[in-house]
Amino acid sequence: MTVIKTKVDRRSFLKTSALAGGGLMIGFNWACSPSAEVKDPASAWFDINAYLTIANNGEITIMSPNPEIGQNVKTSMPMLVAEELDVDWKDVIVKQAPLDNAFPRQVAGGSQSIRSSWKSMRMAGATARRLMIETAAKEWAVDANRLTTKGGYVLNGSKKLSYGELASKAVGIEIPEEVTLKNPKEFNIIGKSQKNVDLDEITTGKPVFGIDYKQEGMQYAVVLRPPAFGAKLKSFDDTEARKVNGVNDVIQFGDKVAVLGNNTWAAMKGKKALVADWDMSGRLEDTPYHDSEMNKLLNKRVERPSRSDGDALKAMASADKVFEKTYEAPFLPHNTMEPMNFFADVTGDKVKLVGPIQTPAGTRGQIARLLGKSPDDITLEMTRMGGGFGRRLYGDFALEAAEISQKANKAVQVIFSREDDMTAGTYRPASKYKFRAAIKDGKLTGYHLSGAGIGRNNWVRPDWFPAGGIENYLIESSYVDSNITTGAWRAPITNFLAVAEQCFFDELAAEMGQDAVQLRLDILERAKNNPVGEIDYEPEKMIGVIKLAAEKGNWGKAESGVSKGFSAYYSHNTYVAEVADVIMKDGNPIVKNVTVAVDCGIVVNPDAAINQIQGGVVDGMGHALYGDFSFINGTPQASNFNNYRLIRTKEAPTVDVHFVESLNDPTGLGEPSLPPAGGALANAMAKATGNRLYKIPFVKDQMVFG
Repeated sequence: MTVIKTKVDRRSFLKTSALAGGGLMIGFNWACSPSAEVKDPASAWFDINAYLTIANNGEITIMSPNPEIGQNVKTSMPMLVAEELDVDWKDVIVKQAPLDNAFPRQVAGGSQSIRSSWKSMRMAGATARRLMIETAAKEWAVDANRLTTKGGYVLNGSKKLSYGELASKAVGIEIPEEVTLKNPKEFNIIGKSQKNVDLDEITTGKPVFGIDYKQEGMQYAVVLRPPAFGAKLKSFDDTEARKVNGVNDVIQFGDKVAVLGNNTWAAMKGKKALVADWDMSGRLEDTPYHDSEMNKLLNKRVERPSRSDGDALKAMASADKVFEKTYEAPFLPHNTMEPMNFFADVTGDKVKLVGPIQTPAGTRGQIARLLGKSPDDITLEMTRMGGGFGRRLYGDFALEAAEISQKANKAVQVIFSREDDMTAGTYRPASKYKFRAAIKDGKLTGYHLSGAGIGRNNWVRPDWFPAGGIENYLIESSYVDSNITTGAWRAPITNFLAVAEQCFFDELAAEMGQDAVQLRLDILERAKNNPVGEIDYEPEKMIGVIKLAAEKGNWGKAESGVSKGFSAYYSHNTYVAEVADVIMKDGNPIVKNVTVAVDCGIVVNPDAAINQIQGGVVDGMGHALYGDFSFINGTPQASNFNNYRLIRTKEAPTVDVHFVESLNDPTGLGEPSLPPAGGALANAMAKATGNRLYKIPFVKDQMVFG
């Protein structure tokens, strides 16, 4: 047996924590089958560590520490604990943990929840299991190393004691400093599909999302914000707003005005009745300006390149041909199904926060600074989120709620309308990429990428593919300063960088008379066997997914009337390759199927993992097809779905997912299938139509999926 050992952080794992459900609780167990075991209701629950409690009837409550935004961590993270605890999943009750220092990295971002908690959550379960063994050994007066566990019981030959029987006696029991983790080959829960623990509540409309939260006496707050980025509030008249039935207060804070009402309807009507005078003399940016500035940057050498191997410019100068293409993408809003919202109750020295947030600790810190309070005086409870995609990394809406509550001296819930969400958002920045390739004697001898974007730096990933596989390699990045709020959007930066890069390699292969897949493999073989400089990816794994996708997607064996497009990308520690199948119908390209190969290490919850991959593909393709968002004089030109096109359910292709079998630790999964999706689509559409695509959106109003 392979043994993984690590030191136990006793302060964390032996912590008796009220947040884990300590104290007296009543539990219920409904048996649907006459043959199913019916447990007596729990009458007492015992804290084992910060992650879990055990009831006297053997039921287990496991806390899920990270925010849930649809990536299924509320199910998959407790599975890690349950696996090492060695209990039956049917006996597990999952609860969302509040923000607490006992848990490392309570963040939903970067597709890192499972990866960052893989060991700590397994250790929580393994430590508790060992505690049950030590307690049983004391009861039986035997050597603990003789005992085994199964299904929530400690076994000693024909004798057994349930965890429920042992939990009350576990206090004060010493456990070894080193605890053994299971060999992945022994897993019984990890690697088996488990139903989303909130599925029944979601499908029956029970309140689990932030927008559902209510507290007696709270006010709903709707905020009037500047109509353009760069505008400032000069003055406002709230006379008519205060006349609206149900409006109770109007409060200015900074350049914003909040209307407080008994319900959202009253607050929104009150906001519409406000009369505001805005100072529009500031810098009001528009899309033509952004385009012009990015074009200037693409044609200007930077002082310090992101990476430079060999001499790419010399290779260009001596090449038989320099192949050059430029790609561009617009700003994008996040358009989560659940608009931004947050609850705050600021009373005296205490602050209560409740809502959907991807960065609870960071948000609490911002609010503590805003209010001049200690973070220790602020509690933050996380709700399920109706989508995040990076927008809820930023706690601006939570700060608004806290400031309004403090000024009003009332509990408030800030609610965004869809128009608020789209026009006062944090956007994916617009960006452009220019690629140049030197071709000499039919070979690729040089590569030059220049990236430019709005409001953020680091527009390139210089140490990822094709780094290491090209002798002369130059990567440059620059940005345009902006007052438009920009930030992460699902798979930050790579969501378009991958599209541009993979389109370029596809067209480059055609220019060189090579197969698109083989060109990538040739570069990767060089990076694997004789890399140029340091690289931050594993070529062997990328080769693996490329070959798997090509095999499963019948690359090079297209059926009659089918055009295939290929794309592969590494991001969030995961390798993904995709083959898109496009047919023509009535003159329009239609994507019928996408084959996806993924290397993400151990797959914790297969059904949920497949859902993540499928969702990422559809999301990536939909935004590549239709995503369009622009500015005129600082004002967004789309405010709702009547003028912002999203992919529709009937347009979504089938998505076949294939995982590379692996016993490696899990890597990211929520984002990696999105970056290559647009490239596979564009490459297939180019073959189907004969037209190459260089600008997102690829189409606007036409329906292109069947």
